Amino acid sequence: MLSSSPESSAAGSPPEARRVVIIGGGPAAHRLTDALHSRDTEHILAVTVIAEEQHLPYDRVALSQRLAGQIDLTLEPTGVWDSEHITLRIGERAESIDRDAKTVTTALGHTVPYDDLVFATGSSAPVPPLPGSEHIRVYRTLDDVDALVAELGELTVSLGRAPKVVVAGGGLLGLEAAGGLHRLGGEAALVHSGPWLMSAQLDAGGGQALGRLITAQGIALHLGTRATAILSNPVGTERGTETDAPVVTGVSLGSGDTIAADIVVYAIGITPRDELARDAHLDLGTRGGIVISGECQTSDPNIWAIGEVASFGGRCVGLVAPANAMAEVVADRLLGGTATFTTVDDATKLKLSGVDVASFGDALAVTPGALEIVYADPARGLYQKLVVTDDAKTLLGGIFVGDATPYSALRPLVGRQLSSEPGAYLSAAGAEAPGGDELPDDALVCSCNMVTAGTVREAVRGDHTEPCTELGALKTCTRAGTQCGSCVPLIKKLLEAELTKSGQTVSHALCEHFELSRQELFESVRVLELVSAEEVFERFGTGRGCDVCKPAVGSILASQNSAYILDAGRGTLQDTNDRAMANMQKDGTYSVVPRIPAGEITPAKLAVIAKVAEDFNLYTKITGALRIDMFGARLEQLPDIWRVLVDAGFESGQAYGKALRNVKSCVGSTWCRFGVQDSVALAIKLELRYRGLRAPHKFKFGVSGCARECAEARGKDVGIIASDLGWNMYVGGNGGFQPAHGQLLASDLDEETLIKYIDRYMMYYIRTADRMQRTARWMEDLDGGVDHVRDVVINDTLGLGDELEAAMEKHVDTYEDEWAATLADPERLRRFRSFVNAPIEPDPSIARVVERDQLRPATADERADSSTVLLSGSRIPVRGE
Repeated sequence: MLSSSPESSAAGSPPEARRVVIIGGGPAAHRLTDALHSRDTEHILAVTVIAEEQHLPYDRVALSQRLAGQIDLTLEPTGVWDSEHITLRIGERAESIDRDAKTVTTALGHTVPYDDLVFATGSSAPVPPLPGSEHIRVYRTLDDVDALVAELGELTVSLGRAPKVVVAGGGLLGLEAAGGLHRLGGEAALVHSGPWLMSAQLDAGGGQALGRLITAQGIALHLGTRATAILSNPVGTERGTETDAPVVTGVSLGSGDTIAADIVVYAIGITPRDELARDAHLDLGTRGGIVISGECQTSDPNIWAIGEVASFGGRCVGLVAPANAMAEVVADRLLGGTATFTTVDDATKLKLSGVDVASFGDALAVTPGALEIVYADPARGLYQKLVVTDDAKTLLGGIFVGDATPYSALRPLVGRQLSSEPGAYLSAAGAEAPGGDELPDDALVCSCNMVTAGTVREAVRGDHTEPCTELGALKTCTRAGTQCGSCVPLIKKLLEAELTKSGQTVSHALCEHFELSRQELFESVRVLELVSAEEVFERFGTGRGCDVCKPAVGSILASQNSAYILDAGRGTLQDTNDRAMANMQKDGTYSVVPRIPAGEITPAKLAVIAKVAEDFNLYTKITGALRIDMFGARLEQLPDIWRVLVDAGFESGQAYGKALRNVKSCVGSTWCRFGVQDSVALAIKLELRYRGLRAPHKFKFGVSGCARECAEARGKDVGIIASDLGWNMYVGGNGGFQPAHGQLLASDLDEETLIKYIDRYMMYYIRTADRMQRTARWMEDLDGGVDHVRDVVINDTLGLGDELEAAMEKHVDTYEDEWAATLADPERLRRFRSFVNAPIEPDPSIARVVERDQLRPATADERADSSTVLLSGSRIPVRGE
């Protein structure tokens, strides 16, 4: 109940109830109160919460959402405050503690007795003692944010321009503040003392990638320096006002620079609110905070501390997960349990205007012998790293910038052996995150609320209550995904896996932002002829999207129209390689793969490839797809390389896209004495027909001229094998992580019928498959498998045959080579720059050595060896370096 009366503390509790007083009204206090409320079924405790702010406890993690509008951040469940055994005293500050009398005195003069006292006072935003520091605003509370929004609005009107906002602090809070104020119309600059952003959570590669993303949003960065003074005009004329009150005009930096400013905001970390504990002579940490044991007890056995004010292992942590874990420990101890707090989960995830950043475990690889597996695109702000043990088997931590898709699934696996080679989990390299079945029951899937995979599975099965068969009900039941939300994609995977095991119908909603499945969304987009992500989200989605739905929407849009993939906002939805229209390699350079249909190429075109490789110092290799890859191109070199290739008649091989990669062929009856059909001619015809066709995943074709199967057609998504009477068509084959043999769909087909069936098969797959699903897995999921596909494709039982063929004809008629289109448009070419301020300047950090008469990336040992001759070339660390 809510009260400010001194006599009202937990008035409904029995006289013998043990009195628990919690100082603080933030998330940690709310979590502890809620835990006590749900566990204390016999009402042996009377709980009083003394909260300084004039608000019900709210979600501080979501303060950036408040910048976007008047969003209610009140923490659920609010019903806890209706209990007669719990009293919330809002707007009342605790002023002193008498440990001998066991009382707390408030600023209103009230005295509140306790048997157990819990500090949940949180932290304050530090402001350094600089000249002009009285003008500094902070980003810490709801009132702080509301005041910033109001001031920004007033300045916009009075100045008649965008206010200049300077934010000090390049951590999570500083980035959120700068991003939010920038979106509100402020001209934002960010000052950070570290050499790169989020330097406490990210390594140099991740921090530099993040810096590119933040700069691209229009936020100026000043790194490696601090503010030395806040400048102001004492008469207020700078803003055209008549007031004599001083106004901010700028910030002086230690670097000697001065930044113009109208508002200065500090978000440089936390200072534990431990002043009451200091006055009460409790033990404090050397860097502040109340020292606690594993039981979360202070030096006084009747006083506890949780959250940001608690110093455990010599440090205070400003994160949700450890605060919640401490609250659960204290709740258990107050009710006679033996729980202990053992470690700090400092995993962090930032979502800022589409910029994904995540860090977990031993992200900086301080473990002796740790290996780092890295995939990076520094020019485009994408960086993914996994840290593993020296045998490359056990996961230790990771960093994700630009694409944090694997974060929620990999974080619970820290300290556990991976079932595959580590690089197989990096989504930027085309891999998929582990599924729900891979997680053991004791894996912690929601660190905010300490929910394990086993708890989620039990809730879905209904082991202790009614089964939770919908995501919303599952979140309510287990509380997983109800705080920061980063684990929701993983919770959804666990739900679907468990429902499938039990034979129940699985909800195929794309994610929490779309109630439609991918198939339903595809059809809706097709019927309404939508062409932009904004239209799709406005019509069918909620919020700004997530790691699940945004790439799926990008794939759907790319599948349905032949418009340039990076226009109309579609570029930010594409995978990393699509955005560069080239495959990123481990050293930050790219490979160039021109299309060579069926592997057939003239000596003249071979000479062009040789000349390009020679002129640009590229490593060359013939691939298993019968093409020639050229490795080591820098981002700014790609247009020049492709200009030569396009002029010679080449086009993009789209080795980077979720599209047709190639049609592999043997030499067939043209040369081979065993060949019974012209496999080369057919393969060329198919590759030119289906080139550029976007799909839920990459796909490959193969054409063999006889039953000897030299083109390995049965290992392809569509395989064609010649017979004496025509062509046999196989579907659903693939190599890779889960190999599958193609299944026979039809035999002895003539060429016209074969192409008709392929048209129908591919379009049916594109329309109905799930996101990131290969044809083999798609057919496994279909009721009836290959028999169902045969009914649709051959027997046309759904009556879609003509429609599917027409959709393919539209693709064929409107196909345009992506690189040719890029070269024809100067604006599109602007994307291909390593440095915005020096667009033709190469990256000086690239280093190469000569091996077998070709250049390759230098290893770490070769870089350290002064006798090694290095050629300029971008270095991204990889496993073993």
